[in-house]
Amino acid sequence: MLNPSRLAIALDRDGEEPIYRQLIRSIRAQIESGELPAGTRLPASRDLARQLNISRISVVNAYAELRAQGFLSAHAGRGTFISGDPGSAPPHANGDQTAPTEAPTTPDRSIREMMRMGRKPGVISFSQGSPPPEFYPLRALRDAINTVLERDGAQALGYEVTEGFPPLRAAVRDYISALGIRCSADQVLITGGAQQALDLVVQALLGEGDLLVTENPTYLGMIDIARTRRVQLHGINLDQDGIRLDMLENFILDRRPKLIYVMPTFHNPTGIVMSLHRRRQLLNLANEYKIPVLEDGVYHELRFEGESLPPLKALDDTGIVLHASGFTKMMIPGIRIGYLISDASHYERLVRVKQAADIATAGLNQRAVHLMLERGALAQQLERNNRELQRRRDAALAAAVKYLPPGSIWNTPQGGLYLWVQLPKTGPTAAELYVSAVQAGVAYAIGSVFHTNNGGSHRIRINYGAHRPADIEEGFKRLGRAWRELACDYDELEKSPLL
Repeated sequence: MLNPSRLAIALDRDGEEPIYRQLIRSIRAQIESGELPAGTRLPASRDLARQLNISRISVVNAYAELRAQGFLSAHAGRGTFISGDPGSAPPHANGDQTAPTEAPTTPDRSIREMMRMGRKPGVISFSQGSPPPEFYPLRALRDAINTVLERDGAQALGYEVTEGFPPLRAAVRDYISALGIRCSADQVLITGGAQQALDLVVQALLGEGDLLVTENPTYLGMIDIARTRRVQLHGINLDQDGIRLDMLENFILDRRPKLIYVMPTFHNPTGIVMSLHRRRQLLNLANEYKIPVLEDGVYHELRFEGESLPPLKALDDTGIVLHASGFTKMMIPGIRIGYLISDASHYERLVRVKQAADIATAGLNQRAVHLMLERGALAQQLERNNRELQRRRDAALAAAVKYLPPGSIWNTPQGGLYLWVQLPKTGPTAAELYVSAVQAGVAYAIGSVFHTNNGGSHRIRINYGAHRPADIEEGFKRLGRAWRELACDYDELEKSPLL
């Protein structure tokens, strides 16, 4: 058994990449190259922290993530070891030097792996991006499905046309007219959730290597789409009114992106609502440079206070905006019914991409949602859900004041699902805190996963809609306790004389 007293790790202390992520990358590279063979015992976390003159918290979290990925194993009383049998090939390495390697992920996969820890039983998880089960209109959905099956029989289980069930397309047209969007049913494309709508636009309008510009931070799903489709992604900073148009225009002049993606209402993760003036300015800018705008409107109707602003598509008189939304974030995520509104210039191409992807969205689900729209069931459920969201938002704000560490900053959302919190920068990062938080029985979404540039190290996203007020308070209490305990350890380690 090998037992190196020191590890050869070079750290960039002034770089944007967190120290613990540099540790993960360096140790993993040495494992995959064979420099650290299976069975090697690694230095204790405190010893490695002293060796590298860093916080022990960084080492603890790096080891924890590497264990979650299968690279390390821990044995009580013996230490931490490289996984596998001595002399065997390290994980993901088979001696084939020509095997393709995957490009670095943005955000880092190690953080994604770590966030899975929050799914453990007993953990109050604020990390998910969907409404809770008690928001689902189960009775209305069951009645709609039974009615559809009795009325349409086997026809309800066959393929629909790619564009979508015609009565549903007409119902969506009527539904969004209340938001100020004027379109014909022929401009409506039914999709497998709003996520597919976004993906179809990226596939239809961009090619490999093309440039997509978005807000920073932005929706994690769009980061995934861009990476999967091998599209370049660049984020523009936000202010209180939305995406910074001065920075956006300078970027357009320098790089000429092919598509602008924004979430103007109850932005995920920040909760920001783009001002009406900024919306009009964005459309003017897009038209001036002839760049299509993809509007993500999935949270638009989750408003419980404040002024209702029109979607970008409602202000669009040139067809520059493609509007994507659906009925998933509102209440029924598993049904996967979304829609995309596009003018004729893009519509046929989008339909062809949709047909190649999955032929058509599930017919039974389309017919059931159509019937629920016709009966007004979705509108009634949305009204009830928004009242409850406000109650849960208020509980989260009160708990934040009571339990989050002094110096924390958060938004006061008027709708949507999320509280966007900045923890004190003098304490542990959101990723460093995460393992301790899960051990204390609470989880959240780590802020850096929403950034396109490794920013947001002290940010966390809290889905206050996911739990009832009593659980919200308990979750914040656990989070505050985990931060205080780790911050004390963090402070002691930072002040201690490390060798």
